[in-house]
Amino acid sequence: MKSKILAAALAAPIITPAFAQSLGGPEIESLIGDKRVLLSTPYGLELPLRYGSGGEVSGDISGFTMAAMFTPSETGRWWVESDQLCQQFPTWYNGATFCFAIEQTGESSISWTRNDGLSGTARIEG
Repeated sequence: MKSKILAAALAAPIITPAFAQSLGGPEIESLIGDKRVLLSTPYGLELPLRYGSGGEVSGDISGFTMAAMFTPSETGRWWVESDQLCQQFPTWYNGATFCFAIEQTGESSISWTRNDGLSGTARIEG
């Protein structure tokens, strides 16, 4: 009986726990440059941002209820500084600059922590 249990345990697939890998500047640029990043919200929505290779970042929230609080779509700029993704929009967040530490949690998923302590996850599309 013990040998059957041991055999079953050995035959079971090995499940590797997910890991988070902190990313540096070049890795961040490679991961998000020319990509669409969908930020997860606590409300089950994904907010889309497009990070261009030339340093422009565009967002369009016109399809969301909260869009009334912001200009529905806007283009700002993004860059990497001290191994963090930084971005600034002309009017969104009153033009404030925010920087994010990025951890890759899967092939096309990240977690982020903003310099003010806010954190979340996102999905990356080509």
